Amino acid sequence: MISLAIADYVVIVGFVAVVLLIGFLSGRGSDKSTESFVVSNRNLGIFLFVLTNVATWYGGILGVGEFSYSYGLLSWFTQGLPYYLFAAIFALFFAGRVRRASLLTIPDKIEKEYGRTPALLITVLIFVLVSPAPYLLMLGSILDMLFGIGIFWSLIFATIISVSYLFRGGYKADIYTDVFEFFMMFIGFMLIIVVAYFTFGGIDYLSTNLPETHLEFTGGASPLYILVWFLIAMWTFADPGFHQRCYAAKTEKVAKYGILVSILFWMLFDFLTTTTGLYARASNPELDNAVLAFPDLANRILAPGLKGVFIAALFATILSTLNSFLFLSGVTFGNDFVAKIKGKTDEKVINKYIKYGLFMASIISIILAYQFNSVVEMWYLFGSICIPGLIIPVISSYYPKWKVSSTIVKYEIIFAVFGGVIWYLLRENSLLTSSLNEIEPMIIGLVISISIHFYGNIKG
Repeated sequence: MISLAIADYVVIVGFVAVVLLIGFLSGRGSDKSTESFVVSNRNLGIFLFVLTNVATWYGGILGVGEFSYSYGLLSWFTQGLPYYLFAAIFALFFAGRVRRASLLTIPDKIEKEYGRTPALLITVLIFVLVSPAPYLLMLGSILDMLFGIGIFWSLIFATIISVSYLFRGGYKADIYTDVFEFFMMFIGFMLIIVVAYFTFGGIDYLSTNLPETHLEFTGGASPLYILVWFLIAMWTFADPGFHQRCYAAKTEKVAKYGILVSILFWMLFDFLTTTTGLYARASNPELDNAVLAFPDLANRILAPGLKGVFIAALFATILSTLNSFLFLSGVTFGNDFVAKIKGKTDEKVINKYIKYGLFMASIISIILAYQFNSVVEMWYLFGSICIPGLIIPVISSYYPKWKVSSTIVKYEIIFAVFGGVIWYLLRENSLLTSSLNEIEPMIIGLVISISIHFYGNIKG
């Protein structure tokens, strides 16, 4: 439990109240058309684009704390650097093409280029990958620490807070709550870095009190382990959030330069979060649960009131992604799955399906979050299995020379995913030799996907 003063509770409750107020007021009337509900009438300027893009990227803040506490600079090397690289590539070579497509979702593009069956397969993978469960687990863990109500009820309350205004406000409500949360998350982490510096000291303190590998970029991890995290970062090319924001941008330039500007803010925030994780490890190396590294540090060094600001910053960082992923899950379920299976085109009906999807995604996320104990474990598992079946089909759908037949894409998706699953099960049950055991499931899936796609491209 984190010990909070009345001033801290006032700040936290005030933050939640402002988020709910912004969400309900900003989203009024957004559900009149599907385009308005899903991509805010394609009217997103660069200021709003950058703020929502940056805020949404950092929902896994307790996972970042867990990673940086446990492995030091390896956290930045695997969770920061590769994403800058692939985000820049996306901005330069894909953002404009995505905006020109003027669609609503990735499965819409896959259906247009490859047909209905590949689109439905991609829909299933996206629904798994945009699961809000990791972010719900983090927010629920914080609520449990604050109020001691148990993880189950904490997950229920966290879901209600994050999903309530989305039913009416849709993407517009998501955008404007992200703006407020953007400023809150930067304020909170700047605050704790300053206090930690004056409490403990600077680089000399960290180098003296941290394991040697914590200040190495590779952190002592194997090259294959690091490679898989770089491959997972390729998820950027098929990130539904990236595509949604590009579809919602006013122009192609807004989509392109909005992502490039976002990278600068990601660099700054990564510096703040990684440094916070290093201070957390240096000052308390015996923490039982590394997921709670950031809250533990705040509990030990921040004064009443300031502690509430930092906890609100954690809330902001998680909520900005949780509500976005919940909304994407709802859109994936309603627009890309149910509406396509039933052949519905009426916008009011599709919006109703999306709201059903929000409810379904909430229930599934609560169940998953209750079963898993590690945020990093969920990221790693979901990414390793699903991403190989998604990346190449999505990339090829925007470049005609790379396209293959619908049949090839269908088999590519199926075999890439099942190949990764089978390899994962073989590793988990110690059925591989020690050398083969070093090969990650994601590598197997990507090799299968690239091989089938290459064959289809040559044949075509």
